[in-house]
Amino acid sequence: MSDLVDAHHHLWRRDDLPWLSGEMVPRIFGPYEPIRRDYPAAEYIAEATACGVTSSVYVQTNWPLERAVDEVRWLRDVHAETGWPTAVVGSADLFAADAADVMRRQAAVTPLVRGVRLQLHWHERPEFRFASAPDRMHDPTFRRNIAALADLGWLFELQVFAGQMDDAAAFVAAFPRTTFVLVHAGMLDSPEPSRVDEWARGLRRLADLPNVVVKLTGQGTFVHRVDQPLIDQVTAVCLELFGAERCMWGSNFPVEKIWTELPPLVSAWKRALRPYPDPVREAVLAGTARRVYGLPPAQL
Repeated sequence: MSDLVDAHHHLWRRDDLPWLSGEMVPRIFGPYEPIRRDYPAAEYIAEATACGVTSSVYVQTNWPLERAVDEVRWLRDVHAETGWPTAVVGSADLFAADAADVMRRQAAVTPLVRGVRLQLHWHERPEFRFASAPDRMHDPTFRRNIAALADLGWLFELQVFAGQMDDAAAFVAAFPRTTFVLVHAGMLDSPEPSRVDEWARGLRRLADLPNVVVKLTGQGTFVHRVDQPLIDQVTAVCLELFGAERCMWGSNFPVEKIWTELPPLVSAWKRALRPYPDPVREAVLAGTARRVYGLPPAQL
């Protein structure tokens, strides 16, 4: 197939991101000196189109939350200049009482916005944490703001570890009108059998909920390489539990650029999908993302 949709990538200007422009701080993906620079649309477009990518979804890069509308405004202007990204997932302080108003302002800036991400992942290792506690999804203000997504027609990008998935399943079940996109396939953080089992059990809980889709992204986050056996394993488990109509691929570029270029990454995911029939490959590599994010048909 020639149509490929990147369902998870970033663009950034270093000076907009405190974690890139200031003092080095530990990050979940390890040392990141190679990406402490601007990553403009022109560079991404050249890399992506060379690999057959025809559409893309930008996912927020942790601009300061008080500048959440500025981030969307910048992306509107990037799209007007380049035609990319095809859709945007922004952010907002969903623990603040005014978050719904912020999201409505973002929607007024551009129809490119399809949803919101605020990372909820918590881990016993401090450098793997983003949220301040593992159960922030139960916060009443947060849940009131999630309730506003249904009226906007937006989705929520759900980023949690396996140990949080029971809570996440209960959370998702409370909002059946909203689509939840599980980021990085639930972030399997170790090849240890007990961790793999915990991850697979948690995925099964989430797969039982029809409003959850899973994004096959970020599988270099903890191993810092393109790991074919890991990619094969994640692909097989997710397809078994969710089916192709609820699985989609994304690059997580430029984060994965720390350890790879885009062609080997794309090739690894295509290799993992090779044993499956054409409709499965087409759904994972393009069709699911086009449906979930409301992307236009490919212009091939």
